[in-house]
Amino acid sequence: MISIAERHKYILDALQKDGYVKVLDLAKQLDVTSVTIRKDLKILEEKGLLYRTHGSASPANPHAGDRNVTEKEKIKPEEKRRIGQAAAKLIEKNDSIIINSGSTICMFAEQIEPVEGLTVVSASVMALTILSQKEPIHLIQLGGTYRKKSASVIGSYTQSFLKGITCSKLFLGVDGIDMDFGVTTSNIEEAELNKSMMDVVSKTIVLADSSKFGRKGFGKICDIDKIDVIITDSGIPPSMIKKIEEQGIELIIT
Repeated sequence: MISIAERHKYILDALQKDGYVKVLDLAKQLDVTSVTIRKDLKILEEKGLLYRTHGSASPANPHAGDRNVTEKEKIKPEEKRRIGQAAAKLIEKNDSIIINSGSTICMFAEQIEPVEGLTVVSASVMALTILSQKEPIHLIQLGGTYRKKSASVIGSYTQSFLKGITCSKLFLGVDGIDMDFGVTTSNIEEAELNKSMMDVVSKTIVLADSSKFGRKGFGKICDIDKIDVIITDSGIPPSMIKKIEEQGIELIIT
């Protein structure tokens, strides 16, 4: 029979490889009961080696906190820059696009080159400040209640403007992507605004560095199958790649 130490090593190796583990899968793979696996996970959590959730475990707390955008921009800056570059290549002549808010979106704004007939609609004050230096992009700043943490606007007034427009693409920065729960952000009002943005576009493109996978923000934006394209970096777990592709979502890895 496999020893406790061997089970723990197997669990930690699986976590490193896949980004998460499920109790029932581990019980089957190791030929032990689910009770045994739960005890193993409890021990490993007490040692600070993982974080338990309902029926599974992840390397860290999967719940994304509501952090300031200036704090977020220090996390994986090079990965976000490459994601922004890849996203900018998807912009076409005469596109009307919507961009939400966040550190990855601001990095994306820095990578956008002026394209003939390009219109950009955004809730992000920071992103449009960056784009204001780039002629001749037509910029539309959404109005509403200013939210300092994301340097963007939110609220019913913001959403009401979207009812009168239609755009080709939405570039969406998010705080979490969980294959079961869906795509999330840390603020419920921003999640509602993002839903309204999705309603008026032909294609939704998520920009998310690999640290966002397996995580959940407080506000759900949509189920994973509502997304058309995900752009991320090479740190994404291989098991996540397979699940995304099985959903028919185009995956771009920078």
